[in-house]
Amino acid sequence: MSDQKTDPPRQLPLDLGHGTGYSRDELVVSGTNAQAVALVDRWPDWPSPVVVLAGPAGSGKTHLASIWRARANAVAVDARRIGDSIANLGTRPALIDDVDTGAVDEQGLFHLINAVRGAGSTLLLTARRFPSAWGVVLPDLASRLKAAATVEIHEPDDLLLAGVITKLFADRQVEVEPHVVQYLVRRIERSLATAMRIVERLDRTALERKTPITRTLAAETVSAMDEGQGEFEI
Repeated sequence: MSDQKTDPPRQLPLDLGHGTGYSRDELVVSGTNAQAVALVDRWPDWPSPVVVLAGPAGSGKTHLASIWRARANAVAVDARRIGDSIANLGTRPALIDDVDTGAVDEQGLFHLINAVRGAGSTLLLTARRFPSAWGVVLPDLASRLKAAATVEIHEPDDLLLAGVITKLFADRQVEVEPHVVQYLVRRIERSLATAMRIVERLDRTALERKTPITRTLAAETVSAMDEGQGEFEI
């Protein structure tokens, strides 16, 4: 565990928002995301042609959306250029990730929903808030969104966070004692993105020092990140 690796680390299974494919087998399921996972798994048997996954940043929306996109062979639609995708969509399902990050393109989204419904297809939207909080003023779009199936994803609970941290370390072929994982669960911000950052930093530091990942090293790393000294690109 303390030997320096010569092979580059394998791709992170939860590389949130960086365009890589995610494996369904590597998805950690807990009470916070079980309903959303079940909905993704049952596609195309959906209760509505339009489904909204709503939850805070770092809750795993993009991960689930990526799994669904691969399974459904869906078209990724830019929330700012919805109209550009409608003409060539055909019968393929569509995905808009983070649809409520900026002002919602109401006309574009309304026409996209109509196109999807008309083709007998499906549309998945991810958002931080429920559709009722998007500030939609177009009555026809508001009506369409009310008919959508909305599933909430909560911030990770202890079980999910511990499972994700363990998997992230395992993906790097690094063994970490359970008490170190539990320490991290108690100390870090409750988001998958933060879990990725702490695992990246711990793995890098352990390799540089040629030491195992201990609770002491974890405490040092968490403290550095809390003080703003551990921020870096992932």
